[in-house]
Amino acid sequence: MTNELASASRPFNRVMLKISGEALMGDQGYGLHPPTVARIADEVEAVHAMGVEICMVIGGGNIFRGLQGSAQGMERTTADYMGMLATVMNALAVQSALEAKGLHCRVISAIRMDEVCEPYIRRRAIRHLEKKRIVIFAAGTGNPYFTTDTAATLRANEMNCEAIFKGTKVDGVYDKDPTRHADAQRYQNVSYDEVLQKHLAVMDASAIALARDNNLPIIVFSLDEPGGFCGILSGKGTYTRVHG
Repeated sequence: MTNELASASRPFNRVMLKISGEALMGDQGYGLHPPTVARIADEVEAVHAMGVEICMVIGGGNIFRGLQGSAQGMERTTADYMGMLATVMNALAVQSALEAKGLHCRVISAIRMDEVCEPYIRRRAIRHLEKKRIVIFAAGTGNPYFTTDTAATLRANEMNCEAIFKGTKVDGVYDKDPTRHADAQRYQNVSYDEVLQKHLAVMDASAIALARDNNLPIIVFSLDEPGGFCGILSGKGTYTRVHG
């Protein structure tokens, strides 16, 4: 596939990988599927071996979703905090899988829980990246009403990442749901404004606006495709690039 990312063997030095909590479920309907977590760790390991510095944000929807709890009558702030705690559990699981491969990894939480992970301190997080450690940001932004998509975009900007890689179930951004519509068309490139205007399913509006305001490209790709993350950084693969 010929596009902007094919022009260099390693076009980015530091990236943010954003994946949903559901990506850790495998074929299960709930929770963590260890073989799936290990496969995702393989993907991260391959990119780390290229010399790319990696940040990660993982959702918590495989354990608890704040919006669903709120819709079922739970107070929204409480539900959102419960969702943040779910992201910490997922971050620890991925950390364990990465460390099993001999990689150095740090979980950094926006909500202090010093016995299990580090508190968020920007300079310390940047130093971890400079030492080639993988950094997983957990507990969202630490505030209710903000999604992990927004947290990923915020941390990507704070860490001076050069792109966000959004791993999904499909290989890019489509004009309609490709799992329901056989005639769905995939975008190779799409602008931030078009994503917002057409309500395309990439990230929530706050995350897209924050990426647009800081000219941070978003690469949407399939996390289910083996070698997809590494392949894109090598100038191969199928994906959609969201940019200005």
